Amino acid sequence: MILKIIVLFGILAVVTARRSYQGYKVYEVHQNTREQADFLHEMEQSNENLDFWHLAKQLNGKAQVLVPPTEQRSFVADLMRQGFQFSVMIPDIENTIDDYSVPPASRKPVPVSKQILHNYLRYLDINEYIDELATKFPASVSVNQIGTSYEGRPLKTITINGNRNNSSVIFMDAGIHAREWIAPATALYVINQLVEHAHENTDILSNLTWVILPVVNPDGYEYSHEMERFWRKTRKPAGKCVGTDANRNFDFHWGEIGASSSACSDTYRGDAPFSEPESQAIRNALTKLKGQCKFYLSLHSYGNYLLYPWGYTSDLPDTWQDIDEVAQTGAAAIKRATGAEYTVGSSTNVLYAASGGSDDWAFAEADVPIAIVMELPGGGFGGFNPPASAIEKSVKESWLGIKAMALKVAQKY
Repeated sequence: MILKIIVLFGILAVVTARRSYQGYKVYEVHQNTREQADFLHEMEQSNENLDFWHLAKQLNGKAQVLVPPTEQRSFVADLMRQGFQFSVMIPDIENTIDDYSVPPASRKPVPVSKQILHNYLRYLDINEYIDELATKFPASVSVNQIGTSYEGRPLKTITINGNRNNSSVIFMDAGIHAREWIAPATALYVINQLVEHAHENTDILSNLTWVILPVVNPDGYEYSHEMERFWRKTRKPAGKCVGTDANRNFDFHWGEIGASSSACSDTYRGDAPFSEPESQAIRNALTKLKGQCKFYLSLHSYGNYLLYPWGYTSDLPDTWQDIDEVAQTGAAAIKRATGAEYTVGSSTNVLYAASGGSDDWAFAEADVPIAIVMELPGGGFGGFNPPASAIEKSVKESWLGIKAMALKVAQKY
């Protein structure tokens, strides 16, 4: 295997060739009983080699699982013993991984703004775009660095303010999980609409300030482009493995449930709360906005969900109805316009419990009254790998829900 030596942000790194997923299969598994649903959840927690792309709590749902060749025989045997109905959704995932990763747009004559709907832009392009907007629209746009990733990449937010005297803030982030490329793509589309199409969106700019972090986890994001398409975590070494699930790393009921203590797991919680510079950056930004931030929205994929606290328990917060009202407004707007249905509810009651999430922390510790995770649509050959041709439909649909939720927040606060 050929090794490459690269210098990135002053760090000398040795990397191997891009990972092959040859022979990996995606299975679709029907869960028809509570016992079957619980069995799949236990399987997800106990076997680090199985990559559960989708796993919901509701009965009569479907789980999607990426299974390596070495696990397929035992995986199928377990399903058969438990009486599951299942099928092979993708017989060889390697054959579906097209090169959606394009060279930085700065090397091309096409402006970044013209590529938002058609390409998954890289980290440098994303930062270049928001920097350009701050230069072009200095009266309403500013860019700030709120932290630095483990590999030294600046974590930049763009602040968009139609009325600088306004104190109500929406904080939105995307890309905390590296492989969820459609989340930064959606964040970019939101930025584009708020800045370059501001005249069409005065209703959500006149009394709201938007602070958007388009890529929370740039190290993982770039790694998923260059080396391992389905990489999820950050890139800081963790024992014999690499990376932490930054969305299990927040200091609210950290490590209690649905978060692994194994450093090799995709849901590894980290060795301590806020061990990752990426989660620290969100913590610090929201702490500075305490009392001003009224809506925290974190973009993920995939599954058409609008989720809210709590993630660590099936209990609901005292003010859950306020959050539910906002989320239901977003779901209704999308359904009205496109017919697409979004499931709304608390994370634990709709999916499964997962402690240490950013939305729970934002709501409980940063005093943000409305905290929602939006699971964006999947597409193509499996939800984490929608082709670039699916970007436009997905981001435009998502924007309808985001705008509707923002309007509801503006009315409430």
